[in-house]
Amino acid sequence: MRPKVIHNQEAHRYELWLEDKRIGLADYSLMPGERHFVHTEVDPDQQNKGFAADLMREALADVRANSKDKVVPVCSYVVMYMKRHPETHDLLKGSIEEAVAACRWPGARG
Repeated sequence: MRPKVIHNQEAHRYELWLEDKRIGLADYSLMPGERHFVHTEVDPDQQNKGFAADLMREALADVRANSKDKVVPVCSYVVMYMKRHPETHDLLKGSIEEAVAACRWPGARG
């Protein structure tokens, strides 16, 4: 069974649900015209199953479909996801190179 992504607008997060259990989330903050993805997590027992990628794919698809916000990836996972998926680059506020340079995780630069 694949998880379902729900946009919890009140909490400013996308939640990843597997049956009746939340197994992950992607928190964001809002600024005028911008959505800053600040934190992403998946429960340790659900990691390495592609669920974080599912979460970001659906979250970014929702941004594309339902807002005019530009994405600012602050979380290192979001930076790496967007770096690997050039089809998402049009959602960025700046360039992917700027996002990678601003990322605090050294592995993002490699």
